[in-house]
Parts: sequence; structure tokens; C-alpha cells
Amino acid sequence: MSRHNDGIDLESSLGYLLKEASSALRAAMESALRPLGMTVTHYSCLELLAQRPGLSNSELARGAFVTRQSMNVLLQALERDGFVTRGADGAVGRAIPTQLTPLGRQRLATASAAVRSVELRMLGGMTDDQQADAFAALRSMIESLRAPDAGIAGR
Repeated sequence: MSRHNDGIDLESSLGYLLKEASSALRAAMESALRPLGMTVTHYSCLELLAQRPGLSNSELARGAFVTRQSMNVLLQALERDGFVTRGADGAVGRAIPTQLTPLGRQRLATASAAVRSVELRMLGGMTDDQQADAFAALRSMIESLRAPDAGIAGR
């Protein structure tokens, strides 16, 4: 009996492999951050604020790949725990900028070291050239998918 399958072959699907790598990376990061009382989303929020102080709730949500509602709940917890400060309520429709506190910077430094160890483990089996090629390939894929004319036609 022949089997006809018009679906994607998961063994040769780059998209599936990328998703599997992403899931493995997230699990390893969660494991490294758990002893610090953090999640990947907590870490991402603090890292974004360190690199781009004053981001709004919406900007942080986009950067951390979560909804605005989820980010708002996280920011309230981070503010309560003393990791961030948020400006006073602005005018209607105005974004409220968020800043890291000294305690937030201290926690971020510890979390960054944990995340960096995961990344080093992930890249451990690759030469410097292979790492550079992987970065270039991933950046190219992202740019191609984000391009306004990202269709396949004309290729």
C-alpha cells in the first residue's frame, strides 16, 4: 500500500528544525534562569530595558514576543519587586517609559551570565567560521521573511 503525503517532511524541513532548536534553547534558558527566580520573558524584558532604556509596554511586548497584557502584568511584578520603575501616568494615550533600577541591573547581570552559558553550550560544537555562517544565514532568513515582497515569485 503506497502512502501519499503532500505535507512537509519534518526530517528535511528547515522551519521545523528551527522551531525545534528554538524550543531546545528556550528550555535550556528556562532551566538556567529558574534558580534565579526568573523566566525567559523576565530576562528578555530586563535585557531590553538595559539596552534600550525607556521602552514602553508595547515596545517591550514586541521585543519579548508576548502580548501587551502579559507584559503589563510582568512589569507590575517587576516594579513591585524593585527591578524597574515606571513613570507616573502620562496623558491619555501616552506610553509610560520603564527604567531598570540598580537592583534590576544587578539581577540582569546574574541572569545574563546564566543565559550566556547556555548560548556557549549551544555553540560549543561549532568552529568560529561555522558560528559566523550560522549567524549570517539566520540574519538572511529573518530579513527575507520580513521583506515587504517576501513572496516566492520571481526567485
